[in-house]
Amino acid sequence: MARCRRAAALLLATTALATAGAATAQADSPGGWVRSGSSSVNSLTGGEGIATRADGSVLTRGLGSIPLRLRFAGWNHVGDPDVANGYVFDAYQGGGDATSKMFEVTTPSGQSYDYTHSLDAGELLNNSFDAVSPDAQWLVGGEWGTMNRLQVFPAPLTNPATSATGGSLAQAGQITLDRAVENIQGCDFVSATRLVCASDDAAKDVLQVDLPHALDGTPVTGTVSTLFQVPRSSICSGSFETEGIDYDPAAKLLRVQIVSPSVCAVTTTVYTYRPTTD
Repeated sequence: MARCRRAAALLLATTALATAGAATAQADSPGGWVRSGSSSVNSLTGGEGIATRADGSVLTRGLGSIPLRLRFAGWNHVGDPDVANGYVFDAYQGGGDATSKMFEVTTPSGQSYDYTHSLDAGELLNNSFDAVSPDAQWLVGGEWGTMNRLQVFPAPLTNPATSATGGSLAQAGQITLDRAVENIQGCDFVSATRLVCASDDAAKDVLQVDLPHALDGTPVTGTVSTLFQVPRSSICSGSFETEGIDYDPAAKLLRVQIVSPSVCAVTTTVYTYRPTTD
């Protein structure tokens, strides 16, 4: 999730320092994944998150992706999205005084419905990402900073417990993590009992969260392990920012985003990984 420090620069950027990375297989296999290539996207429309459609095409989100109607309503940040059964799920947050967060679902026919969650006691306003379970019944979200939980909601629209036309959204049983994580920017399901998550910590870790069973709306504890670190390579010097993550089950391809420092922040690099075993 882009922080405010670079939001203005990205929105005003008129040129991109884009350099497509050639596919380079790596000899090592960190955490069971081998790097298979890289590419670049414009951060204005692709620097906040990434997801894969059923046909294999890639959906990206950036500050420039926010519709004007949502900006006017106060939703000024979009997180890492997800796609399930042809439905697109977007995570939105407002300004520093926000008392709610919002998930928007766009149907395969193009209709959009908004689901607003009023912040619970102790809940941060950040809405960094959403990840929909493989059965499309549960949506996992995340906050910011050092956390020991992931949030779980009934998946808006695709879970029959939610309204078919938008409305309010309450939390279900959370995922309690067995160790704290920092600045989770995105997660995606690899299976019904495993998520991979991108952390904007000092090491730029990609993490794995294993669940004892598939989500069912009740509280559950997740086991966290570190898979590998996202590479940091740029002609600019300074701080990188890890962003969205996506797993394409059809292609068995993992994608992770990282934004370059300084003026190179107009470019987001997408690294791709394949499992070392099927």
